[in-house]
Amino acid sequence: MSETTSPAQELVIVTGASTGMGAATAREMARRGYHVLAGVRRAGDGQALLDAGVEPVILDITDRDHIAALVARVDGDPHGRPLRVLVNNAGVPCAGPVEVVPLDTWRHLFEVNVLGQVAMAQALLPALLRSKGRIVNISSLNGKVSMAGYGAYAGSKFALEAVSDALRGELAPHGVQVVVVEPGGVRTGMAATGLAGLDRLTARMTPEQHARYGDLTQALPSHVAAFTEAGVTSGAAARTIARAATARRPRTRYTVGATAAFLVRASRFLPDRVLDRMAASDLRKHYPDRTGRTTRTRRA
Repeated sequence: MSETTSPAQELVIVTGASTGMGAATAREMARRGYHVLAGVRRAGDGQALLDAGVEPVILDITDRDHIAALVARVDGDPHGRPLRVLVNNAGVPCAGPVEVVPLDTWRHLFEVNVLGQVAMAQALLPALLRSKGRIVNISSLNGKVSMAGYGAYAGSKFALEAVSDALRGELAPHGVQVVVVEPGGVRTGMAATGLAGLDRLTARMTPEQHARYGDLTQALPSHVAAFTEAGVTSGAAARTIARAATARRPRTRYTVGATAAFLVRASRFLPDRVLDRMAASDLRKHYPDRTGRTTRTRRA
């Protein structure tokens, strides 16, 4: 927020705000007094946000017309409010071995998780440069630490981290700050969405691929569930995102949750082989035994 305006005189955009962390962030920023434009995919998704004083806007970040309409809304704000923050939260998850995730899925993942974020930044930078505002890119723990079964998703988040680093250096001389938020487990429905296609993926695997990855694909749902269950609430994540969006002197990166904080820090110092062993050990807890149950279920 600038020194001369109040939050109510400024706009904030939150993409991917239909549910979960995005919806919670939109509400949190509205609670702090900002006028929030919340990107939702369908009109019905925005009804619950209206009660929180949030203005929903139809937004698919891969749709040029949607982005153009949002830019027109910002530039034509009836109260002349400047755009203070763009929270690039929209994204899609994915789980499965690198070898068997179809290339079309890879393309869609990068189209949303990387190119969609770039498209939003490019379109809204004129407004952010005028206001000396801020971009908050929502990455992930998987933007710093990858492991078996998460390569496609982690690859897209690693790419977003690299784009954010470049953008931070490019825009700093012009007064626009770029901040990255790296959530670990967050108790939302996004994890289940990411696993929705895993059964179809497994069904398409060849016998040789089943031999290589069968245990892994059976372990992933249990692993994701345990990670999500141990995570923070969407409200807690939203408070961290809001802090990244409003701090006068923000850090370049914020983590969400103890697991993310530990692993991101550990990744800076531990050798790759040690991280590999840690990740493999954590996954192995969820591998099926000979009865088909996961190891975690058997020990419960």
